[in-house]
Amino acid sequence: MRSGSSPHDRRRRVKRQLAYPAPRSRRGFAHGQDPAAVSRSGTAATGTNLAHLEARDGTVGAANAPTSVPAMGASPALSTVWAGHMSTFERLDHDGDAIRIGRGSIPWRVFTAVPVLLDILVVTATSVIFALVYHHWRYHTSGDVLSYLLIGGLISLFFVVPNLVQRQYQIAAFTTLPRKIGGAFLIWNMAFLYATATIFLLKAGDELSRVTVLGTYVFGFIAIIAARTVLGKLIVRLMKTGVIAGRRVLLFGVESEVMRFARTYQPWNHGIQVVGMTTLTRPSDHDSLSHMIRGENLDLDLERAVATARALQPDDVFVIVPWADVDTIEKTLDSFMNTPVSIHLAPERILDRYTDMRISRVGNMVSLNLARPPLNLFEIGLKRAMDLVGAIVGMILLAPFLLLVALAIKLESKGPVLFRQTRYGFNQRPFNVYKFRSMCTLDNGAHVPQATANDPRITRVGRFIRRWNIDELPQLLNVLTGEMSLVGPRPHAVAHNRSFERRIALYARRHNVKPGITGWAQVNGWRGETDTEAKMQGRVEHDLYYIDNWTLWFDVRILILTLVSPKAYENAR
Repeated sequence: MRSGSSPHDRRRRVKRQLAYPAPRSRRGFAHGQDPAAVSRSGTAATGTNLAHLEARDGTVGAANAPTSVPAMGASPALSTVWAGHMSTFERLDHDGDAIRIGRGSIPWRVFTAVPVLLDILVVTATSVIFALVYHHWRYHTSGDVLSYLLIGGLISLFFVVPNLVQRQYQIAAFTTLPRKIGGAFLIWNMAFLYATATIFLLKAGDELSRVTVLGTYVFGFIAIIAARTVLGKLIVRLMKTGVIAGRRVLLFGVESEVMRFARTYQPWNHGIQVVGMTTLTRPSDHDSLSHMIRGENLDLDLERAVATARALQPDDVFVIVPWADVDTIEKTLDSFMNTPVSIHLAPERILDRYTDMRISRVGNMVSLNLARPPLNLFEIGLKRAMDLVGAIVGMILLAPFLLLVALAIKLESKGPVLFRQTRYGFNQRPFNVYKFRSMCTLDNGAHVPQATANDPRITRVGRFIRRWNIDELPQLLNVLTGEMSLVGPRPHAVAHNRSFERRIALYARRHNVKPGITGWAQVNGWRGETDTEAKMQGRVEHDLYYIDNWTLWFDVRILILTLVSPKAYENAR
């Protein structure tokens, strides 16, 4: 061990540095700080509380103190991580290994008032504008503008308050807007119901036009999403140019994990401003330090990290430590509990696989819920209602055409009109799928050869109905019985299913929803013969994307594409 570098000596040196700030250099950043000196010593000045911290064993200094524009001394590897994202920060400068990030002029807490006012303005304006347009077109008069101003204000009030309670006006909510549309639509429906109920109870709806109220409901939500989309793009631009300061975050943990965290999550793209980093001292495997010395190293690291947090005043601290290191986590949390910040335990690497994990409470037990069924009870009911309506209407409208197809099949070759084949459905339950017979064989066993180009088993009528997906229409019967859905992953023959399940990761997850007559994979051209593993992999990836991103509108979109998209008919055999 080098002379003067024992844990005890380092502890005294840190305490002395915290007590006696080092003088500022002649050439500095905004307040006299010298980036070259900071880079050489691997330190960062942070106002009067944390003037000079000696970097050791990969420790990264702080950045962006509230009272100055300091530097962030970093190892070359860590500097490379941030250097690759220069355009995403408000201001990023290099001087050797030092990195400087300037502060935004508008704090994010102040800016959160903007989307609140925007929602109120958009809803109220939509109500008034639609009322004026409709009344001038229908009655050649402006109508009672004050009434529609009040109804717009009432709806916006019932819409804004729940969003405030659920913290939907944080900057991060606008940088990930597509994920928030479903929740916003639910709140919008509740707001509209509350507003109309209030008007009814107050007997204030006699002068209101039903067309205008319904128009406000439809176009009001469209206007909200459009305004939020524009605002989200504006927020990202203002954060990049330094007008808005993001949520201030301090990163603390093992250096390799801190770098992985930065590369994986890119927090600066989600309303987060990384203002500093401090890393844990990790003795090498050949180091003969005792357990007591390791503990003292941790104490020194925590003293440094807490002092940095007090100087920088971040909003949040992310503890990036392997979850198996329970002792380190507990000591870290105990130390940061004495600072006025929100403390987050950064996710482990394995959790990157799960996009919908959440904290669940069952009785007095708290668990990390990694996955859930793709659809909740309400969504299952909604999808089933759509399936029933679509199947019934389809059977009625297509009945004459289906009879003509059946007659053509019967006249061309001997055998049944409908062909039944065993397939796996929801939760891998076997069922018989119905199809128009398009071949002269009825393969349904342990070995089912896939159809190929110019397959001699396919009849002339069969070639036509397969080319235009007509052979799938009898599966409307499977939809009526609840074995299938209009939209979902296409079911495969049992023999193919067993083969692909052994070779394709997460293949069986396709069975977590009902199979469909058509699906996202089919309308993107992933259909037909799967003679290579890559083709099957592409189909499975599209099916899993559908499962993870299901919405009722997504189903409608797929049904439309099934009819009009050329890709839906590619590779039809």
